[in-house]
Amino acid sequence: MAAPLTIAVKRIHEPAGPSDGARFLVDRLWPRGVSKEKAALAAWLKPLSPSDGLRKTYHGATADSDEAWDAFRRDYCAELDAGGEEVRAARFTLDAAASAGPVTLVYAAKDPERNNAVALREWLLAR
Repeated sequence: MAAPLTIAVKRIHEPAGPSDGARFLVDRLWPRGVSKEKAALAAWLKPLSPSDGLRKTYHGATADSDEAWDAFRRDYCAELDAGGEEVRAARFTLDAAASAGPVTLVYAAKDPERNNAVALREWLLAR
């Protein structure tokens, strides 16, 4: 039986720590004010980030209501499920890293409970 995946979620503006393991940025845009060195990333997995259309539709709205957050998660998961080769390759990268140790999905949003990294973690663990 395979060990359960250890996938954490952390805001990119928080310092990287040893318990983070392999850190992966899962935002479509590079976060302002963060150098590549400070980010300490294993990779930037743009294919696992929400599309520009989805990002623009729900920007700020997910914090406003449970309905908006649920709609964002549903639409985002549908995008991930329909993803092509780039999504599969990014998932393979995450799976390989997770089999070697902890993985941290890094995001730039201000809300620690309602952001694409949280939704992505749920999707990854549910599959």
